[in-house]
Amino acid sequence: MRHLRFPVAATRAGMVAEQLVRCFWPFWTVVFLILAPLIMGWQDLLPLEVFWAAAVIAVIAFLVTLGWGIRWFRMPSAAAALERVDAAMPGRPIAAIADTQAIGSGDAASEAVWKAHMVRMADRTKEARPVEPDLRVSDRDPYGLRFIALLFFVAALMFGSLFRVASVGEIVTGGEQTLATGPVWEGWVEPPAYTGKPSIYLNDIPAGPLRVPEGSQVTLRLYGEVGALTVAETVSGRIGEVGSASDAQQQFDITQTGTLTIAGDTETTWEVTAVDDAVPGVDLTGPIESDAMGELSQPFTAFDDYGVEFGTAVIALDLTQVDRKYGLTIDPDPIAPLVLDLPMPFTGDRTDFDEFLVDNLSKHPLANLPVTLQFEVIDAAEQTGTTPAEPMILPGRRFFQPFARAVIEQRRDLMWSKANAPRVNQILRAVSHRPEGLFSNETTYLRLRTIIRRLDNFDDVGLTDEVQAEIVEALWDLAVQLEDGRLADARERLRRAQERLSEAMRNGASDEEIAELMQELREATDDYLRMLAEEAEPNDGTDQADSGQQSEQLGMDELQALMDRIQELMEEGRMAEAQELMEQLNQMMENLRVTQGEGGDGPPSPGEQSMEDLADTLREQEELSDDSFSDLQEQFSPGGPQDQQQPGQQGQQGQQPGQQQGQQGQQGQEPGQQQGQQGNQGSEPGQGGRQGRGQGVGENSQGGDQRGDGAGGEGDERSLAERQQALREELQRQRDGLPNLPGEIGDIARQSLDRAEGAMEGAEDALREGDLAEAIDQQAEAMDALRNGMRELGQALAENQNAEPGQGSEQGEARGRPAPGQRDPLGREMGNTGQLGTDQELLGNGDINRRAEELLDEIRRRSAEQQRPEVERDYLRRLLDQF
Repeated sequence: MRHLRFPVAATRAGMVAEQLVRCFWPFWTVVFLILAPLIMGWQDLLPLEVFWAAAVIAVIAFLVTLGWGIRWFRMPSAAAALERVDAAMPGRPIAAIADTQAIGSGDAASEAVWKAHMVRMADRTKEARPVEPDLRVSDRDPYGLRFIALLFFVAALMFGSLFRVASVGEIVTGGEQTLATGPVWEGWVEPPAYTGKPSIYLNDIPAGPLRVPEGSQVTLRLYGEVGALTVAETVSGRIGEVGSASDAQQQFDITQTGTLTIAGDTETTWEVTAVDDAVPGVDLTGPIESDAMGELSQPFTAFDDYGVEFGTAVIALDLTQVDRKYGLTIDPDPIAPLVLDLPMPFTGDRTDFDEFLVDNLSKHPLANLPVTLQFEVIDAAEQTGTTPAEPMILPGRRFFQPFARAVIEQRRDLMWSKANAPRVNQILRAVSHRPEGLFSNETTYLRLRTIIRRLDNFDDVGLTDEVQAEIVEALWDLAVQLEDGRLADARERLRRAQERLSEAMRNGASDEEIAELMQELREATDDYLRMLAEEAEPNDGTDQADSGQQSEQLGMDELQALMDRIQELMEEGRMAEAQELMEQLNQMMENLRVTQGEGGDGPPSPGEQSMEDLADTLREQEELSDDSFSDLQEQFSPGGPQDQQQPGQQGQQGQQPGQQQGQQGQQGQEPGQQQGQQGNQGSEPGQGGRQGRGQGVGENSQGGDQRGDGAGGEGDERSLAERQQALREELQRQRDGLPNLPGEIGDIARQSLDRAEGAMEGAEDALREGDLAEAIDQQAEAMDALRNGMRELGQALAENQNAEPGQGSEQGEARGRPAPGQRDPLGREMGNTGQLGTDQELLGNGDINRRAEELLDEIRRRSAEQQRPEVERDYLRRLLDQF
């Protein structure tokens, strides 16, 4: 069976390797342990007595392990290899072929069966394969000594030199022979750390050319008689006091190309080439882009042979390109160039990378003015690479509402020069002379009058830097409020969105601005339709058919298609056609009527009343959490805007709460909404829509939560604690008054409310102890538990109503529950609970994911800003841990 020769031979070779490994692993472990210190040169450092003692131990260990391996080594035989191959196959076919028939000899049938069996076994032997040897010796070396020895040996090869082993012979033959060989030396070349290059051991480098980075440090040590060896070099460029050429230890840096010579009985010379560190480079890879809100994005690429350390972008005013008219006629106040840090890769190679400089400079004095942009990068050697100054208009937010655009222009003039203050005052007085129809609500008008009074106060003495910054910030907040239109109802918001889009059509707008305005129009349209549906008066159902014929019902797809067509025409520049479609859309919205359905004005059920009460509790808890966070910021920002009394507060502090509520009622909003609208427009995103009430200039002139001291919030932590206690007690009352809801979902709802009450109690204790950070965490947990409880309670109420259809049918009709198939003005089916709209996600997943990513990036950026209080940064880091 020749086909068995290779499997048997290979298996036998594996068995030999197996014997060698098992018998001689102590031997090569000892060999590695002996060679490692010799390669590292320990024999040259240890005392002679220690060296000889170690040598004796090494020789004994060497001989013992070698003898032990030879004693236990057994050469595997071919029969043993054949037996292993046979055992690896099912049925042991090789042994079966060697068998003889024990019974049935002479019987033809029996012999035929035996022959068939032999043929089958012979065929099975053709499947023979070499058997893999077992080279594991972990049972013999449980502590892994062989791996430790191998690690020492590899480390010695990396950091030592095999030539050092030769010094053992010099030690054995005696010191006289060492002196007879003449003086010796050692030398190293260490490149700068930022290059990442390894050190060079000169004794291992033959004479000749040698390339090293510029700035490398050379260290030489000369042994033997002083003066027997001398050093000559032209690579350091040293002048002045230079040490003797025969000093025992010398050190210098390589600053230029030259030669390095060590002279003695023999002379060794290297032609050293100092490799220059290339200057870093940076290029702009594309034009600057900006979105509708003024966020700029400038792509760039940076490169360096050893990596870029950091970079900056310098934005300076290009005075020669400024259109010097109106408020820009006079000479500007000194405006320091704006310096932005360039983003660098957190991980990876910095030798060549592409990045984007992203920032929003809409509030900077240079926004929308001619500037020059210059990028600069620096490497570890402090070499600088720059781009040519790129002239451009610094992107900033564009305002389409005419009054907002006028306010923002006066803000620009005031930042241009303090001498423009009288002119700005006059223009603001002129535009607000007849406010009827100009201001959307009294808040914006009062804010403007407050700004004008502040300008009047400093008309004679001139503006200080602090007052200028305060008024500039107030003008920005006013312009944003005018532009965004924090209007009293959805109808006014829709009208303002239509006006802004029409203004953009007349003035020309970028694709990004068009997309932003169209999205605002879509949201305003949806809010307007919901408002119409909520305000629709129910009828008795007798004129249902006639109403359906006369009402103009819009399909969501039809309305969406019309808006998409308007956006498409605007992006193509066909503004006239887009304006015609816009007028059609306006006419459709004016003629829109809500289909009236059956319903009544019956009182709410206990379950519905519980849901409304819990919703009020959740809203009040959110407001309390926002106030706690505002106090936390004020606590760690004593010089911030939260602690500065804003102008116009003294003049409005005498206003009575009843008057405030009356004004709020005239606005047509709930108090909570009015507070949100009169909040600090300049507050940072992520602090909650209700934060900073009354912190803007003139914010406290009406509405909000005035306390008479201009602070716009609770007086101290004790008042916050009292509010938290009241909320907790109210939640306890509501929990006790819940309707009887059997089932697992009802139990889950009660457990969630219990957890919310416990979190409120923890927040109350933290507020009384002054631990605002812990209180905010507990309040967040309480709000989360409240939402879960409300969700489970709503589901339990729905299941309870479905379980008792007979009892709830008449009540459902009495409460205006929509009939099957009833639709809202957009043609969408109304749910069982009477809610408008659809459960389908109207915002695409891509927009949701993008918005979530933007929020996470903003939280990461703020958590990395070192100037923020540690408590706030710790709070942001905990937010990141949750997501």
